[in-house]
Amino acid sequence: MKTFTKPQNLNGTELMAELAAVGIIVDKVFDNADGTINLPTDNDNAEAVVAAHNGTTVAPEPTIEDKLASVGLSLADLKAALGL
Repeated sequence: MKTFTKPQNLNGTELMAELAAVGIIVDKVFDNADGTINLPTDNDNAEAVVAAHNGTTVAPEPTIEDKLASVGLSLADLKAALGL
């Protein structure tokens, strides 16, 4: 486990994807209350990725599939119900 300075705009999901893009696989980002984060890795290259990270802080708009799934439906279910 390594400790890093917390990026100003931390988005854990995006950070894990950025790390994975350079071959560093982590399954969790631990956000500490002291302005730091911990990552379960011993890879020295992670520091550069964390330092360059500028995550989005706004949740993405849900897709049609996401909205249907929230009520227990799929797009295929909807099409079948409409006879399409």
